[in-house]
Amino acid sequence: MSTGDERARNILRDLHAAEEELLGRTVVMTDGKAGAINGIELDGVHGLRISISGHHGHWPISTIRYIQG
Repeated sequence: MSTGDERARNILRDLHAAEEELLGRTVVMTDGKAGAINGIELDGVHGLRISISGHHGHWPISTIRYIQG
């Protein structure tokens, strides 16, 4: 297996783990938006981006201020 294949598998494994951990959890974003995470995608520029129920768009995961524990 090439190094590229191994890296791709690791990225997909981590994306799947993030989905299992974050989908459905309630968040508050740095801009004040709040809601449940209903989608996670991988963006080549920002890394993980999330979508929030009740709001249009996708935000970098780094802009989460609070996650309901």
